[in-house]
Amino acid sequence: MKTALITGSSRGIGKAIALRLAKEGYKIIVHGANESPKLKETADIITNSGGVCETIISDLTDLSKTKELCEKIKDKNIDVLVLNASIQYRTPWQNITPEECMEQINCNFISGMMLIQAASDNMIKNKWGRIITIGSVQEAKPHPDMLVYSATKAAQTNMMTSLSLQLAKNGITVNNVAPGVIYTDRNSEVLSNLDYAKKVTDSIPVGFLGEPEDCAGIVSLLCSGEGRYITGQNIFVDGGKSIQ
Repeated sequence: MKTALITGSSRGIGKAIALRLAKEGYKIIVHGANESPKLKETADIITNSGGVCETIISDLTDLSKTKELCEKIKDKNIDVLVLNASIQYRTPWQNITPEECMEQINCNFISGMMLIQAASDNMIKNKWGRIITIGSVQEAKPHPDMLVYSATKAAQTNMMTSLSLQLAKNGITVNNVAPGVIYTDRNSEVLSNLDYAKKVTDSIPVGFLGEPEDCAGIVSLLCSGEGRYITGQNIFVDGGKSIQ
């Protein structure tokens, strides 16, 4: 049984990916920044469905906590690493503080790099692995009030490109999945404004918002044997928004 660690998997896109991979026979490590009912709910769904699951806690905005997490996962024999956890602030660029900037950089980029370093040893040893970063349509269409978030997602994708070339010889594929506007609890509040929601929906060529499960399918493919020949790719799951 292969083991998959999905960061930020207590809710939203990460949860959908965790549930999909659990159904496909992976042992799942569900990650959250802290103990929460949502973390327990995700784990319970997996175990109650006959899957194998454990939970792990770490605040990825704090690099000392990430370092502790890296030590923990070295013995977990990670085969699949999905870097889904991220943090975003809606702040006009003139008002961004260094503290707000560093929280996003730590969580969205540096912690991801550290986790890849820790998890890749087992993949290299086994000559098989899957590393998937979860990016954003903002790599192509940056939101004016999310400058740091969009910049860190672009940096993460550049890291993916570099690592895909360096790890290919070890049987490890590295890809980025870039969601568009996916309806999750992260954006449910702003999308409750009907005028804003219509403006957003009108900007999506297919004419509707995505669901977390729309992202889980492509991650499933990339983790499978059928995805063995796909590496170094930035795959937008965005209803065409990135090319409009």
